[in-house]
Amino acid sequence: MSGQANETDFPISLRRTFGRETSHDALNVELQAALGREQVLLQEKHEQSRRQVMLTQEFEHRLINGLQLIVSLLSLQSRTATTSEAAEQLMIAARRVSSLGRVHRRLHLLDHQDRVEFKEYLQHLCEDLSGLLFQESGGYAIVVEGANIEIPTTLAIPLGFIVNELITNSAKYAKGHVTVRIKATSPADRSLSVIDDGPGLPAEFKPSDSRGLGMKIVLSLVKQIGGELRILPGDDGHGTSFTIKF
Repeated sequence: MSGQANETDFPISLRRTFGRETSHDALNVELQAALGREQVLLQEKHEQSRRQVMLTQEFEHRLINGLQLIVSLLSLQSRTATTSEAAEQLMIAARRVSSLGRVHRRLHLLDHQDRVEFKEYLQHLCEDLSGLLFQESGGYAIVVEGANIEIPTTLAIPLGFIVNELITNSAKYAKGHVTVRIKATSPADRSLSVIDDGPGLPAEFKPSDSRGLGMKIVLSLVKQIGGELRILPGDDGHGTSFTIKF
């Protein structure tokens, strides 16, 4: 007679108990293994996200350095230009690249945000542009007016580039302040205007016929957000008001 007992030597009720305990042990082992695999996957995902953030930051750093280098090269070239017209065009190009760099840095602050307080965002953006575009104009400024509204970041980014292009254009012709105005008559009906006091545009002017790069960029971005561009006389009939309905 063997000294070892097997499962059949026990009553049925005990055998069922042993069976349940064995089953519970197996489930517990499988659960712990699954949790371990999940932890490994989460750690891998975290490392991948961290690497992605580092790559993005490195890209941003190189892009900004590249833009600054382009600005420096254009500025140097303008000093050796053979005509005043060529020098002016090179400086215009340098200012445009520099303003794009500033806008890009400002937009980068919106990373990982779903929504943004638009007026505050525009105020910071316009402070950057004012320091760049009106640094030699003495007393001119960009004024931001209107309602405090929150909009999706995916909408704020193209609108930021539109404002940059319109203000850069106005800075060429305006003889005073440039006004950026936000209106919100309803959650579904909002507008953004850039208003200057320059000489205005001809009555027959059509944005789609413009040969300027800035206007082509504006039209492309307005189309991207499903908006509408309206060009009207500015305040009191002076200058020009560029209004984007969105």
